[in-house]
Amino acid sequence: MRILTLQHVPFEGAASLADWALARGHTIQSHQLYGHRALPKVEDFDFLLIMGGPMNIYEEAAYPWLASEKALIRAAIDAGKYVLGICLGGQLIADTLGARVTKGAHAEIGWFPIKRATECPAWCELPNSLRVMHWHGDRFDIPQGATRIASSEACDNQGFVYGERVLAWQCHLEATPESLSALAEACGDELAADSQFVMSAEQLLAEPADS
Repeated sequence: MRILTLQHVPFEGAASLADWALARGHTIQSHQLYGHRALPKVEDFDFLLIMGGPMNIYEEAAYPWLASEKALIRAAIDAGKYVLGICLGGQLIADTLGARVTKGAHAEIGWFPIKRATECPAWCELPNSLRVMHWHGDRFDIPQGATRIASSEACDNQGFVYGERVLAWQCHLEATPESLSALAEACGDELAADSQFVMSAEQLLAEPADS
């Protein structure tokens, strides 16, 4: 497949997802939205991968490319493309599908478990519990017609599927030691929050994900 990655900042790339794609013979192209270049057309890719970033989905005045990005996501969904969103990317999918994206009750930064939702469809091969990386303050509602697949103690909606080709995650399943180190260096000020759901930089970098 031809995979197009939408990257919002230099320090949040596809990481382990790029490794997964290349190992299976797929091609992957990164489009850096912060470069202010025209977006590719929906005919140019088979799979749209939307990464995270420190901005919010409603900051179109500060990041005018958000409007055209949302239009491309909608077009990709309507065209039956595979669409996967990570953190901000998942929030953008939710917004595109008409769901609210709001500030969460807690910031969630660190390695915390997600739990499979009871309504998660059988074809979605998700374990009952999985310890994964989180770095977010906002959270999404589940769009109409979508199915929630996971939650965590700090965030009720960690992921959803829409049909069988659209998947949105709040957590960072792409994290590698290198990508996490870059994120901690760029956004380390967020680790000062006094919360049981925010780890220190040392904890973040020391604790690996579940194998």
